[in-house]
Amino acid sequence: MINGNEVIVRRAEQTDIDGLVARSSALFAEDAGARDPGVDINWPRKHGPQRFSSGLTDPSRLLLVADGDDGEVVGCLAGTLVEPSAMKRVKVATLVSRYVRPAYRRDRIGGRMVDAFRAWAKESGAGSAQVTACATNAEAIRFYERNGFASQSVTLEAAL
Repeated sequence: MINGNEVIVRRAEQTDIDGLVARSSALFAEDAGARDPGVDINWPRKHGPQRFSSGLTDPSRLLLVADGDDGEVVGCLAGTLVEPSAMKRVKVATLVSRYVRPAYRRDRIGGRMVDAFRAWAKESGAGSAQVTACATNAEAIRFYERNGFASQSVTLEAAL
């Protein structure tokens, strides 16, 4: 809650595309753009509208928004499902991205979005949920650990 108004977490709709692009752009600039020189921080503006639009009706994708004052999108979450394979025998839900505007970060909006993601994953038959965070983003790692995620593997990378 901010300014006395309750923030609503809900499934995204077509009218939320601009807000999804804006929040995704902020995430890229604040996180990956500052931590991974290989990331195109303009990806959300170039490809986000089409990517988010196609995800609205795809049952293997989840797009959530958090509505703040006056219906402004103050947070977003994207998730996907991957069907079982010969190698990985369970359906896996991946929390692809999550962002909450700084002024709203202490209101448990991120946690509510993660709770909704986990409920969707479970209802969709996923056997596990995963998320990736930049190793240097200690705040994100702590957030995900507080929300029930634990380290499963470590990815090491070398620039070539």
